[in-house]
Amino acid sequence: MLYDVVVIGGGIVGLASALNILEKKPHLKLALLEKENLSIRNQAQQTQLLQIVDIIRYRQLVDELSGWYQSSDQDLLTGVCIIARYRHPDLDVKHILNQIDQIRLDIWLEMHYDLSPYEKVRIINHALYHHFGFKGNTDNYHAPENSFINNVLESKRGNPIMLAVVYILLAQRLHLPVFGVNLPQHFVCAYKEENPQQLIHDPFNLTTQLNYKQGRVLFYINAFNNGAVFSRANLEQFLRQLRIDQRLDYFEPCSNLDIVKRILRNLVVSYEKTESPAEAEDIKGLLLVLGENYFSYNEEAPPEE
Repeated sequence: MLYDVVVIGGGIVGLASALNILEKKPHLKLALLEKENLSIRNQAQQTQLLQIVDIIRYRQLVDELSGWYQSSDQDLLTGVCIIARYRHPDLDVKHILNQIDQIRLDIWLEMHYDLSPYEKVRIINHALYHHFGFKGNTDNYHAPENSFINNVLESKRGNPIMLAVVYILLAQRLHLPVFGVNLPQHFVCAYKEENPQQLIHDPFNLTTQLNYKQGRVLFYINAFNNGAVFSRANLEQFLRQLRIDQRLDYFEPCSNLDIVKRILRNLVVSYEKTESPAEAEDIKGLLLVLGENYFSYNEEAPPEE
């Protein structure tokens, strides 16, 4: 393994130096070397150092999420990358961007902007689910890895909201008005009316400032089920089956902030189900940064297909 910094000596001076470096630059990979066999005391020092490193990195994560929360655009990709850094502090955002853009360019090569919205969705679906092999992780639905964008892009498996996030990121980079819909017990996408001014034919133009509040919804997309298209009537039937009162926000797109909060709530449930209470409490702390005090949800049950 390659390290950015190597500190030689695991004594008090070495520990202090390592902590000082990590406080200033928490994302550095740091190795602490001790030439002698570790005594119990040194092992205790190293354990303490690891605990302090985790605290520093968590504080850095809180600061990053707070900055995202206060930003004007609350960019979706930035938000999900911050979440992924909880489990993968050395996350390479450029690598994530390259993976998304590779898929996007493959779709763009087949895309013609005079096609109907349904035809455009079929092209996305063919690339995403048949060519690249993305699918819902029904075998290990509550695994925390399903909520981290880098794991989903690598494994091609995810839960409903993270597959929807991948779908949204790709569609919006193709200037298609696809947004998230925050349903109880499920998460889907909505395809809204297109604005001809946003249909840019340049494959390297990555402007994605689309307004989720503009236009009417044409249809919905189930990213967890191979991009299946369905109507408002189908959505109403789904809510009736769940015996849930129909609210307007169940039919209209939600904000990026709502999506990031939902991912964090999913993570709380995932960590609780995998008996990781400390991690669950950490994620509840991140929700507090976004102004939400976590309480028990029943929306994270596996969706009916």
